[in-house]
Amino acid sequence: MLFDKFKEMAGFQAELTERDIKPFGAVTEKFLSPTEGIVGGRKVILAGTNNYLGLAYDQRCIDAAQRAAQDWGTGTTGSRLANGSFVEHELLEQELADFYGVGHAISFTTGYSATMGMCATIAGPGDVILLDSDSHASIYAGVQLSGAEIIRFKHSNPDDLAKRLRRLGDRVSNTLIVVEGIYSMLGDTAPLQEFAEVKREYGGYLMVDEAHSLGVLGATGRGAAEATGVEADVDFIAGTYSKSLGSTGGYCVSQHAMLDIIRYCIRAYIFTASASPSTVASTRKALEIMRQEPELRAKLWSNANKLYSSLQDMGLSVGPTPSPVVAVELGDREQAILCWNALMDAGVYVNLVIPPASPSTNFLLRCSVSAAHTEEQINHIINAYAALLKNGAISVRAE
Repeated sequence: MLFDKFKEMAGFQAELTERDIKPFGAVTEKFLSPTEGIVGGRKVILAGTNNYLGLAYDQRCIDAAQRAAQDWGTGTTGSRLANGSFVEHELLEQELADFYGVGHAISFTTGYSATMGMCATIAGPGDVILLDSDSHASIYAGVQLSGAEIIRFKHSNPDDLAKRLRRLGDRVSNTLIVVEGIYSMLGDTAPLQEFAEVKREYGGYLMVDEAHSLGVLGATGRGAAEATGVEADVDFIAGTYSKSLGSTGGYCVSQHAMLDIIRYCIRAYIFTASASPSTVASTRKALEIMRQEPELRAKLWSNANKLYSSLQDMGLSVGPTPSPVVAVELGDREQAILCWNALMDAGVYVNLVIPPASPSTNFLLRCSVSAAHTEEQINHIINAYAALLKNGAISVRAE
């Protein structure tokens, strides 16, 4: 039967419903502040959002969105190639290009369509795509649509990338390498300096998805490529507005003028309605604030380092490096579900991540830290995990 493949998920969801636990698609009924809300009838600290700089609730962004809706209406009712290109869309692209110091930018309606669309279009039949094995689902979706030969290399492993590039020989000139700045599940940062060295030695084109590193890494917040000093080696930078910029949408910027031609070949760009005026306006304002207020990034890292080091000191199995994504790995599904529910009871909402969404067979309790979190809220999150340890609900990592 067509639906047989969904039976396992249906059984899992039925089990969660029977136990009155809703870790997936939990509904927020009300926001009390940028970092507090009512979720599933409970007042909680929002520690499972990607609102890294707190700009999703910044009044300046809200005001910009309201003015745009008044001036331009609620939607564009068309794609960018039809009637859906407003002057605001072009201004956002110009501002993105200026921010990155490159000549060319494309803005997309969603972050998913940005990475998927670029990966599906830059390389095609007869070309090769080398991608990190832990790549985001949008990257995998795009490369599968491309028609190119797809080769995975070991996660964050420059030696494995070099080995696979060597094997390609002359085909390397038709090869796209895809990596991410910060990986969304464990918060680890790609070794971009080493990847850039491999690219310089063997060739190919390099695309970096900075979805979780925009506004987080780099002297001006441009991301991991800026932080590692390899922007000149990166051919395409993709990202999203839905994390640090607190909006929705995505983008790609490039030093290559060909990007202006590529936009006319991206199906995910051509055949979808453009972003609403209010979305574009709030994104532009958030980009302006991010550039002018680096103290937001400093506060974000202060919160992230404190949470990461505290959980690590408890002996919990966290990711390999500090970042605003602070995930605790658990090997048992039942334990993960019970701990997620216990955190909710303690007033802390985090993300429960299960395989295959997690990068291994482990289950994750995933926090996303914000610059808007107060010191008291970070302490509350830490204490909630400490209570799990004290009650024996969670165990320290094996040495």
